Amino acid sequence: MSIINSIAQKAYLENLKNFSSKETQDSKSYKDFLDTVKDSLKEVNDLQIKKEELIKEFAAGKNQNIHELMIAIQKASIAVKLTTAVRNKVLEAYKQMMNMPI
Repeated sequence: MSIINSIAQKAYLENLKNFSSKETQDSKSYKDFLDTVKDSLKEVNDLQIKKEELIKEFAAGKNQNIHELMIAIQKASIAVKLTTAVRNKVLEAYKQMMNMPI
């Protein structure tokens, strides 16, 4: 009988440790996700800034490399389109969750 109690107590304590570490993992996952989103938005912004700088340089005659300019424009365009698509999917998922019955 005491062996069963000690095994049950051990299992209970392990589950308690896992539960508290899971809460920390969840908050860590949230922070990781938030950092990923921030980094992605910063990267999109950096692509937009680079595109604007290259357009200004090309218009001023400082840079005559049209290929580099077109590549920068396309990269920025694709990044903005992807960001918009992800935002729309997140909003759609949020709306669906809000309409779910409790």
